Amino acid sequence: MARPKPPTLQVKAFADHHVITQPNPLRGVMRYVEDKDFDDPVARAEQALQDLSGEFEKWMSIECDRLAAAHAVILKDGFSALARDELFRAAHDIKGDAATFGYPTAGATAESLCRIIEHAPDLTKVPGDLIAHHINAIQAIVREQSNSQRIGVANELSKRLRGVADEYLVAINRERPEHLEAVLAPSIVPGD
Repeated sequence: MARPKPPTLQVKAFADHHVITQPNPLRGVMRYVEDKDFDDPVARAEQALQDLSGEFEKWMSIECDRLAAAHAVILKDGFSALARDELFRAAHDIKGDAATFGYPTAGATAESLCRIIEHAPDLTKVPGDLIAHHINAIQAIVREQSNSQRIGVANELSKRLRGVADEYLVAINRERPEHLEAVLAPSIVPGD
């Protein structure tokens, strides 16, 4: 069966302008459904997330363990390229998963750690406590997230760590304007 030729652009010329109408090849594959047959893929996706939500705490715990293991390797052997990459990937995965799993503050803290790893010119010169405080904060936030009284403390901790990290990154990147611009950019983590 031969495919029909796609419609071409239509151009209507007027005295002072042209109107270009693009063809819509999807019109031929669309179909209308009755209200009783309506399928809402967004509702299905939200229901699937709700069904999985019992697993989120376990998954975040696994991600935190991975982050702690990557940090332990660095404390033992130093910053090799492999160790740096694993620490970054673990923090980046937490940054990406945290809001979906119900831990947005952990995501903001993980983003701050990712920024340190990305923008510090020499990770061996980054104060060890700065990295350790981020990792400990992420673990504490995940562990204590269910306690609503501690959510405000977690938010404040995350903001202060981000502030300290930004001050440090601004100070060490004065001579690197391309990094300084990224350091001064606002957060892209949801809920931050």
